[in-house]
Amino acid sequence: MYNIRMGQPEMEEFWNNLKKKVRKKTASKTETKLFHKIGKALKHISENPRYPGLNTHEISVLTERYGQKVWESYLENNKPAAGRVFWTYGPNEGDVTVIAIEPHPNDKSNAYKKITLSKMEKTDEDK
Repeated sequence: MYNIRMGQPEMEEFWNNLKKKVRKKTASKTETKLFHKIGKALKHISENPRYPGLNTHEISVLTERYGQKVWESYLENNKPAAGRVFWTYGPNEGDVTVIAIEPHPNDKSNAYKKITLSKMEKTDEDK
């Protein structure tokens, strides 16, 4: 099992706000569906990042930009702008850090340039 962390600060803020809305029942239908899709994908990633339904694969352009391997996993498939989770291993052994959740990029030439990647939380050794 992997420990799921959220990237700093964007992903952590996004996830905490979405979770709070769902728990307080102030989330829209779309937000509630997204919360459940993300939760299901994160459960699969934590148990087995290679779970077949996730279609996990490395995104080399993001790996170059981020400085370590960046993986893309599906939230959904066969839908226009289907959601994707971008993640990396770390900062500690046994951790996976979600660094972006975005719709699948449609622009083929610069597909991944628009994706904002959150930073990884510092480890106890780095602090």
